[in-house]
This record gives sequence, structure tokens and C-alpha cells, in this order.
Amino acid sequence: MSFVAIDGASFAYQGGGDVVDRVDWTIAEGEFHCLVGRSGCGKTTLLKIAAGLLSPTQGSIHIQGLEVRAPKPQVGFVFQTPTLLDWLTVMDNVLLPVSLKRTVQPGDRDKMFELLSLMGLDGLAARHPFELSGGQQSRVAIARALITEPLVLLMDEPFAALDAITREELQDDLLHLCDMRKTTVLFVTHDIAEAIYLGDRVAVMEQGRIRHDQIVDL
Repeated sequence: MSFVAIDGASFAYQGGGDVVDRVDWTIAEGEFHCLVGRSGCGKTTLLKIAAGLLSPTQGSIHIQGLEVRAPKPQVGFVFQTPTLLDWLTVMDNVLLPVSLKRTVQPGDRDKMFELLSLMGLDGLAARHPFELSGGQQSRVAIARALITEPLVLLMDEPFAALDAITREELQDDLLHLCDMRKTTVLFVTHDIAEAIYLGDRVAVMEQGRIRHDQIVDL
């Protein structure tokens, strides 16, 4: 059984054609897969289906054999922009997925500080997003997505707006963190070089369908 299984998934907005068209894809536990494509090819929509943010008009998504019908704590999502709340501190932004469901416990704070340290954010827990650089905000967003210890991390071009040096640093930090935690990742990008560097497997999406895929053996 595949850890993540996308079976014949399609999606169409009302009054339009299929944005995602009968996509089949599987990911083994702990693998890092990258999805490459032009803007508008359907890759972000496919990611939102996998996250349970959109329901497929046809087909299904399963994680560990269970169908995804709505957002789950086992699935973390990192958006194109960090989407941090300016009135919350870094600490409270990272803990937000926990505090929305229950009272934050001391163990949650320990996890938060551990993630901040792993992401190179030591000493910044009390700051607000507007006091951070773009790269630091992206690191906070990744820490927030990982605070619930998700089995799967879905990432939608999270480094697209960053400068080259910051992007490369974050790529290395992400690989280290996901390898250490054995997190399964589906990462969307328009940058082929980024996909090859990060991914165990790379797929190319065109007009709602996966046209090519390649195992990366470097």
C-alpha cells in the first residue's frame, strides 16, 4: 500500500473544464516528490485536493489507506506566501494550529522551541512577523506546518519570492529536517533545478495532467 495515493483525481471549477484531469500518483513513506509546471497547469489545485482543502470532482486521495475528505492534522501545508498573523508573535504563530484545537501545553512549547532552533530562529520567538526578513518568515511558516508532527507535508512554491542565497539555505534546512523526521513531502515548484535538487522523484504537469515523471538518482 502506498503511503500517499492519488487515484484518478480530477477537479473542475463551476462552469469550466478540468483544472486537474485524472491524475494518478503514489508516494512512499519518507519520500520527497516535486511537481513542476507552468503557472495555471493545475499543480496548486492538485496540492489543495491532497490537503483536503478542495474535494475532487472525480477520483480520490488516500493517506495511509484513509480517504482525505477534509483537512487533517496529519497533513501540513505551506503556502506560496508565509501567511503569518502580524499581531501574533513568532511563538504564537507557530503554535496556532495547536491553539485552534486545544489549550497549548508545556510539551507543545518545547516542540515549538525545538523547531525554531532547527530552523535557525533561536532568539526570535518574541518577535512579530513584520520584524523578520522574508527568509525568516518562510522558516516560521515551515515550523508552523510541522508543529503538529504531520505525516505528510505539502508545499506550494514556498521559496519562490526569496533571493537565491536564502532559497538555497532553506532548501538545505528543509531536506535535513524532513530526513530527520522521516516526513513525506509533495513540493510544488516552477523551478526545475530546485525540483531536481530537492526531489527523489520529479513530475511535470501540463494542462491538468502529469505528462512526465523521473526518479532522481544523484
